[in-house]
Amino acid sequence: MLRTRVASAAALVPVVLVIWWAGLPWLGLLVLLVTALAAWETFALLRLAGYVNEPLLGTAVALVIVAGMWLFADLTAVPVLFVAIGVVVAAVAAMLRTDPFAGLQAWIATVFGALYVSLLGFLLLIVQSAAALPVGAALGGWFDGGRIWLLIAILAVWSYDSGAYLVGRRFGRTHFAPHISPGKTAEGVAGGLIAATIVSFVLLVLAGQNPLGALLFGALIGLVGQVGDLAESMLKRAASVKDSGALIPGHGGMLDRVDSIIFAAPAAYFFMLVLGAFR
Repeated sequence: MLRTRVASAAALVPVVLVIWWAGLPWLGLLVLLVTALAAWETFALLRLAGYVNEPLLGTAVALVIVAGMWLFADLTAVPVLFVAIGVVVAAVAAMLRTDPFAGLQAWIATVFGALYVSLLGFLLLIVQSAAALPVGAALGGWFDGGRIWLLIAILAVWSYDSGAYLVGRRFGRTHFAPHISPGKTAEGVAGGLIAATIVSFVLLVLAGQNPLGALLFGALIGLVGQVGDLAESMLKRAASVKDSGALIPGHGGMLDRVDSIIFAAPAAYFFMLVLGAFR
């Protein structure tokens, strides 16, 4: 299993890095593709968990919201308007069902699934809205501030996942949230937090950011990312499945790969907002 995971990562990570290097619009198209795949898997899990939903409509709503966050990053009201339209359209679709209970369930589940995966749109808000790095920052002469912040946020999530996996596998003894994810351990969480804090601290200092803020960023992203992982685990447990899909050998589905990022993206955006890192 570990060999398969490594092989899949070795094949996918370079592709993601090349698209990150290319920037927009390719980066935006990648996020839209990931959103579509994650949304489809989310609605399949909801259906397996007993929640009637409208997967095509829900996926379309999620894509429209993410596209709105990308194309109208400077107009906050536009993405919010798309959310409102999605809620209304989902309600109309639900009303077409003859059973009011099934209709209400479909409305709630469709809106939930769409809003859940559309949080990935914050990745594009970060790219679009981040200010240039301070003059003299070691990373400032390489890429724009948006892509640097995006890279740091993603690497913080990945380092947390890797640290939690390695430390939990070697030293894990104390179960963490066993009712949701029996394999998680407190030792793994600690290892993940340490890894995320170290990686983000080094990169943010190189990006010219305040060292104290750099320490807090890693802890924030690690903790919120863990909540995102548990949220998807709860969904899979309710659906009685191990993985959200079989798209990526050794890793499961797309949702399995971005569950932490779904929650970490708005957390990173909020941190940048507090720090004043937007133009």
